[in-house]
Amino acid sequence: GGVGKTTAANAIYNKIHHGFQFKCYLGDVSDTERRYGLVYLQKQLVSNILKQTTICQINSVDEGISVIKRRVRPRKVLIVIDNVDKVEQLSAIVGDREWFCPGSIIIITTRDEHLLNQVRVNMRYPAKKLNEEEALELFSRHTFENNCPKEEYLELSKKVVSYCGGVPLA
Repeated sequence: GGVGKTTAANAIYNKIHHGFQFKCYLGDVSDTERRYGLVYLQKQLVSNILKQTTICQINSVDEGISVIKRRVRPRKVLIVIDNVDKVEQLSAIVGDREWFCPGSIIIITTRDEHLLNQVRVNMRYPAKKLNEEEALELFSRHTFENNCPKEEYLELSKKVVSYCGGVPLA
């Protein structure tokens, strides 16, 4: 973890969500499911996409799947499912491509790439740590508003970047 999967998904969502009338960002699905259960996540998805102020009535995961298929399928949607750690989460929330209208975009972040083998995924974008040069450039852009550090801060900047180990958010 820590290479910026959530940050990247959030940035993509913020950049493209204007093109979708129906959208939902489900943050930290792993923790939310542990605390409140899969039915809660299904209710959140349906309520957000249908823009309902009251949470829809779903009493079981199977009922939730049925509601998602029936109510969400006719709509082109943008859905982000962040930090998935079980295939059951994907099965209950986005199940199969056939649940969604053509043109829909589903973004999944996970630390376990094997989960993506359980569902049909069009594209994968593995997150990777930055190399030293990339990390120094990113650090410099945010710190000095320039692609490289000021000369007097070069050595200190290199130490900071090295300490962070290529993890942009460290």
